[in-house]
Amino acid sequence: MSEPSSSNTRLTFLGQVIVFLFVIGCGYGAYYLFTQRNAPPPASGGTSVAAEADSPKGSSAPSVEIGMAYGTEKQRWLEWAVQEFARTPEGKKIGVKLIPMGSLEGAQAILRGDERIQVWSPASSLYEDVFLREWDLARHKSPILRKEALALSPMVFVFWSERYDAFIGKYKEASFQTVGQALDEVAGWDAIAQKSEWGLFKFGHTHPNQSNSGLMTLVLMAQDYHKRPRNLSLKDVLDPGFQTWMHGIERGATGMANSTGNMMRDMVLRGPSSYDALFVYESVAIDYLKNAEGRWGELRIAYPRQNLWNENPYYVLDAPWSSAAQRKAADTFLNFLLSEPIQRESLKYGFRPGNPAVPIKFPESPFVQYERFGLKINPGTMGEAPKAEVLENLLASWQRQHGGNR
Repeated sequence: MSEPSSSNTRLTFLGQVIVFLFVIGCGYGAYYLFTQRNAPPPASGGTSVAAEADSPKGSSAPSVEIGMAYGTEKQRWLEWAVQEFARTPEGKKIGVKLIPMGSLEGAQAILRGDERIQVWSPASSLYEDVFLREWDLARHKSPILRKEALALSPMVFVFWSERYDAFIGKYKEASFQTVGQALDEVAGWDAIAQKSEWGLFKFGHTHPNQSNSGLMTLVLMAQDYHKRPRNLSLKDVLDPGFQTWMHGIERGATGMANSTGNMMRDMVLRGPSSYDALFVYESVAIDYLKNAEGRWGELRIAYPRQNLWNENPYYVLDAPWSSAAQRKAADTFLNFLLSEPIQRESLKYGFRPGNPAVPIKFPESPFVQYERFGLKINPGTMGEAPKAEVLENLLASWQRQHGGNR
């Protein structure tokens, strides 16, 4: 028999290689399809920090998951707390999904029936009466099973230190009355402190229709104007003199974001060219004090004449979509957040702990370390939130003048 030619031998070897690569490719393709088919779906609608994140391999997934809609001023503290909770025996059974939302945005999401939410934690209870009234119109039952204050923060003016000194030199105090006067100066800083190179006086706060701190600003304007920290009435907020004065300040305000943290971040990143002063949560100002010092100089904090607490309430919801197991899990997580070690950590993020057993005056406390920036343990006269109808009319009057242009 004749020997096969060298060309035939090469063809046979090439065919074997092709077959081998084909088999390998099919195997890889089958493995890829299998892993994709069995992979968990991507998370959406919030930051999921489930208990299994820090559990040893082979441990079971949480038996129940709760969603928490929260004001973003608490983000860094809550993300840390959820990770700590996941290491506890209770936390290994409970997954917590953090859903960042503006305070008013969270209320509206619950009213629309957002089934992701079992816990609501806005910046304050300012909007609570409005929320309850709107809920009651449709359901005739309170959706709140339990309410506790997680951490407290008053409102503050925060200035660049050099601008603050010049402002106080002219107006003697930081208040809405003096901010209004500064905004009325056509010549800006030249008229205030012979500093024409500083341009106009630039003041900002968040959008009242989107952010709790913006709505809080309007309330404190009304309380300051009428010198009435309590029992603000419909007549007060609809008073023509107050309306004219408030809208004058609002026309001069420099932009309105939907997040207090974002406005504070812009001020620190861009310096005095963006804002000379903001009206923000004390906790947010504290959080940025050191960052600002390394960029554009020191910041200075000043407290308004009338103030209100932002108590960052934690509401355990009794909503139709919330199961008994989820309600119990929400209660368990709340007890964890109120525990002393977790409350003490809130101080690092500028908050005053909601647990009265946790001190705020000790050498390492920001209220001691940052006293030179104007921080005070006693923030002055604290008022109370107005009734729902007063709040709604105050916001409606603002929207008529500014809502469509912001």
